Amino acid sequence: DAHATSTRPARPATDDDQRRAERERRPRAAIQGPRKETRRRGPVQEAGEVVCGVDEAAAGVEEAGEGDGQPKAAEPFNIPAELGILALRLGTSTMMFHNGLDKLKDPEGFSTFVVGKYLDFLPEPLLWTYAAIAVELACPVLLALGVLSRPSAAALLGTMCFAITFHLNQTGLEGFPLAVVENHQYAFETSSLYAGIFFYFLLAGPGKISLRK
Repeated sequence: DAHATSTRPARPATDDDQRRAERERRPRAAIQGPRKETRRRGPVQEAGEVVCGVDEAAAGVEEAGEGDGQPKAAEPFNIPAELGILALRLGTSTMMFHNGLDKLKDPEGFSTFVVGKYLDFLPEPLLWTYAAIAVELACPVLLALGVLSRPSAAALLGTMCFAITFHLNQTGLEGFPLAVVENHQYAFETSSLYAGIFFYFLLAGPGKISLRK
């Protein structure tokens, strides 16, 4: 029996045997596949990725806030400040309206002795006089109401620039800023203060207590 077993013919190889033999001959690295290249990230790169993630998240929150249709929070109403702006606007407008009435009383005299004499670079002095009267009567009303405040302030600022030019041509600087003059104020002082106030309203507007929307 032992002899018969040792001389028994070999069993023909099947397809499974051939595939198993091929797997055994194949290199181990080929079976596992190509190794993926990994690179260690440094702390700077990781911090940069964290910051980028935070920025992207913040941007998403901002976009969500902008697109949700919610109105922005209104600025707080400062009552003392707004009352002060209102008082400045009404007081200045009232006095400037009176300035226009004063010119309207004698436009020919103002045209001859002020515009024609000290502002001789302006053509048609009487026309410029009536233009100044119109500005000083209409614009103070608009400024007091808070309607078209910036254009009104710009027009009034223009008349005050002409007034400052008139006083400088008439009396000069009078030793400004340290000299004490006989009239206790510089001739151009009042018109300069008006100009500063109108320049403020030109930049800042009439304030919240006004008819503007």
